[in-house]
Amino acid sequence: MPTKILMPALSPTMTEGNLAKWLVKEGDTVESGDVIAEIETDKATMEVEAVDEGKIAKILVSEGTEGVAVNEMIAILLDEGEDESALEGFEASNDSAAPAPKDNSDKGSSDNKAAKTDTPAPAAPVSNTGERIFASPLARRIAQQDGVDISNIKGSGPKGRIVKADILAAKSGGQTVSAQQQSSAASSAPQSSGPDAKQLADSYGMEYEELPNNNMRKIVAKRLLESKQTVPHFYLTVEMQLDNLLKTRSEINKKADGAFKVSVNDFFIKASANALKTYPAANVSWTDAAILQYKHADISVAVATPNGLITPIIKKAETKGLRDISEEMKDLATRAREGKLKPEEFQGGTFSVSNLGMFGVQEFDAIINPPQSCILAIGAGAQKPYVDNGEIKIGTFVKCTLSVDHRSVDGAVGAEYLQHLKRFIEDPLEMLL
Repeated sequence: MPTKILMPALSPTMTEGNLAKWLVKEGDTVESGDVIAEIETDKATMEVEAVDEGKIAKILVSEGTEGVAVNEMIAILLDEGEDESALEGFEASNDSAAPAPKDNSDKGSSDNKAAKTDTPAPAAPVSNTGERIFASPLARRIAQQDGVDISNIKGSGPKGRIVKADILAAKSGGQTVSAQQQSSAASSAPQSSGPDAKQLADSYGMEYEELPNNNMRKIVAKRLLESKQTVPHFYLTVEMQLDNLLKTRSEINKKADGAFKVSVNDFFIKASANALKTYPAANVSWTDAAILQYKHADISVAVATPNGLITPIIKKAETKGLRDISEEMKDLATRAREGKLKPEEFQGGTFSVSNLGMFGVQEFDAIINPPQSCILAIGAGAQKPYVDNGEIKIGTFVKCTLSVDHRSVDGAVGAEYLQHLKRFIEDPLEMLL
């Protein structure tokens, strides 16, 4: 029997994705584990592997298609020994992906036919205007079981597609809002998206070039907005002396003789993790029922990519040495910029680090990455005079600002954590013991 190839859920929160590229074509033979497609999620481009061997009989969703729902059929695989005749009586199309049958070119015709299915299901309905109604298989099945007429329902899914929520809303007598209406409402709501920049630019005669937002930027923007609106941020800034750290780093890299190279950021990752180990009260997340205190320091590190910001994770960083952290971070950062991270490599984390010191930024406040409670913003190191036992000296100092979720981390807890961090940064040998 033919095998359905479905749109995979590449993360627990994924509901849809973009089918970026097919790496096979109809008629190709594949084996289990072969990479057959690339799916663009909100954070990365992921590879999809064949789960069985066989021949690609039909591709239902073309590459470049956006907003493909999870578990939607995207292709059909024929098992070994099967030919095209095996497709008879098998659902070989998606409402949203496959074109209408050739004999249905007349939209006003009442002879429109849906693809055959292997289980009883209603034919794809037609609206009063004769146009085919797009609905997910699950939505159509629920509608049939509960006797709901979907011809009068306006879909809220991608491109107006009717989804399960629309059917349930119709059953309860409620109304759903289409994706287009939601987008329009969002763009006109000052509290969510601010003034319409395009409308203002057009009215003022300002010249511009439109750079379309990809999935990743949209999701990052949404989550940052939610963080600032729902998480009560407060900020604590301390100044730390870097002279001992810079000296230690120089000695380590000199002895490495090119085998590896530790960065200042690697020291901050390690110090942040060690400080969380010695002071776990800051290694927490807020829930309404309880505060979650994590047993390991999984450090999310902000990395800028051509598609937007992403935070790959150094897991159990408190257990790793500087060399391991340095090599792992280089690998993660490289693959982040290429969009090749696995979901488990950027989803999760208990604490975040963001460093803009390499750009000369002296001090900044970062936005918390929920459900985490803290993010450390690291500025640029700079030399300045300071007084030591009545003697004026020159030293290198850096300002670090901790953004804190006040629900789970009190001011005193945040301040105490920074003292532990400062101790490790100013005496780096302590974190190496």
